[in-house]
Amino acid sequence: MPSSKILSTSFDIKGDYPCPVCRIGKISQMPMMEAMGCDFCHEIFTVNPEQQQIKMPSRQPPLTWRWNGFNWTEAQLEGVELGWGYVLAAISFVLLPTTLIGIVAYYFPPSVNAPITWIPYIWTILTFLSHLSIIGWIFIEVYQIPVVAYLRAINRWRTGVMGR
Repeated sequence: MPSSKILSTSFDIKGDYPCPVCRIGKISQMPMMEAMGCDFCHEIFTVNPEQQQIKMPSRQPPLTWRWNGFNWTEAQLEGVELGWGYVLAAISFVLLPTTLIGIVAYYFPPSVNAPITWIPYIWTILTFLSHLSIIGWIFIEVYQIPVVAYLRAINRWRTGVMGR
């Protein structure tokens, strides 16, 4: 009869866990320190074993993750609560300028004989895309989404370095 493995669901500083930042590497204890480091993205985390949390102190405010027994919960900014006010501000930041430029382009169209009648419509689309990209960039910066690490990992996977 094969022996069954009992999975430990509690957080132990001596164990190996998936990295919550890059989600590619593994974090493990750093020698002679009460900290953990990732072998892929090289982030360093401080550990709170009583609360089963790790904190990334390399950014301000630091991000905190809690181990739920199987994976890390979503990142939380220490001392910051993102609520519906931020969501409404982001939506209005994208939609209000786009709507304003769209209304102006609709009510004051260029003359039919002008060679560049398409500019107001392109300008409206560019306004929407630029404001949306600003909100996306802020989201990536706040939650420290490792876009470069993802691209590096995809490149390694394509060239065959990973998995062999």
